[in-house]
Amino acid sequence: MTKFVFDQAEGLRGLMSRETGPISRIVTIAGGMKGIGKTTIAVNLAAVWAKRGKRVLLIDENGYPDNISARLGLKTRFDLLHAINQDRRLDQVVLHGAENIFVLSALRGIHALPGLSAMEQSRLVKSFRQYTESIDVILIDTAMGDGTHVLPLSLASEQVLIVISGSAVSLTGAYALIKMMSQDYAKQNFLVFINKVESAHMAYAVFENFLRVVHQYLSVSLEMAGYAQLDKKISQANRMCQPVINLFSSSSIASSFRQLADNVVLSPCMEPFKGEINDFMQRLIYTSHLSMTNFTI
Repeated sequence: MTKFVFDQAEGLRGLMSRETGPISRIVTIAGGMKGIGKTTIAVNLAAVWAKRGKRVLLIDENGYPDNISARLGLKTRFDLLHAINQDRRLDQVVLHGAENIFVLSALRGIHALPGLSAMEQSRLVKSFRQYTESIDVILIDTAMGDGTHVLPLSLASEQVLIVISGSAVSLTGAYALIKMMSQDYAKQNFLVFINKVESAHMAYAVFENFLRVVHQYLSVSLEMAGYAQLDKKISQANRMCQPVINLFSSSSIASSFRQLADNVVLSPCMEPFKGEINDFMQRLIYTSHLSMTNFTI
């Protein structure tokens, strides 16, 4: 089934963009190749919602130097593993960025989840639940690798945003992720964002071609949640450790990220999260055990 989320009524989009009531979203951002722009998308989505008064927790699983913390000018001293080992409290591990943005470095912690004892699991779930009582949105920037991390994070999320471009490597990698999640774990619904394209026409063409291939072999639902054109303002903002949304708020690239944020909210949660947003860690621990036990590459 094909859905073009951003073709819905302009009035509805405007209403959602001004919405100040509660939204609750847990979104994993994934891609099939390094450099596809996941981190940029995560940072700017967070900035959009933060400006609308939402408290956003960015879970950063990216160990590369250009990760979320670096993009926001933050220095990571501690991570999730320190909280797991009780070296630091969770609130001491989480970094506070601009406005309502918070960052949790989680690469080593995600590695450790399947091996936690029942007591360690209970302690982590409790601390995460307490910390996220006031969090409205969780955004996860997944690491690039063999899929063993993308999988539990995606399975534990309400929505999975797959980032693609016109690159054959990007499309092949994205297809492999969708195939793995759909065939092995019955994940059926995906948002798709087309990044680094030269025009709107190219974005539509890339999505349609990708959709045709996916539907030829897989029974999944894809929603085109938006696109972003190549723009030098991205690299400028990255060098200044600021989201494009903040530095170039009136630019077309900023509008693309605002539209994406609206479309994520407009998109129905086809696979709703069972429980509140602060139950995410409990579900993540479960999916980590599930995927690490069953997943082979």
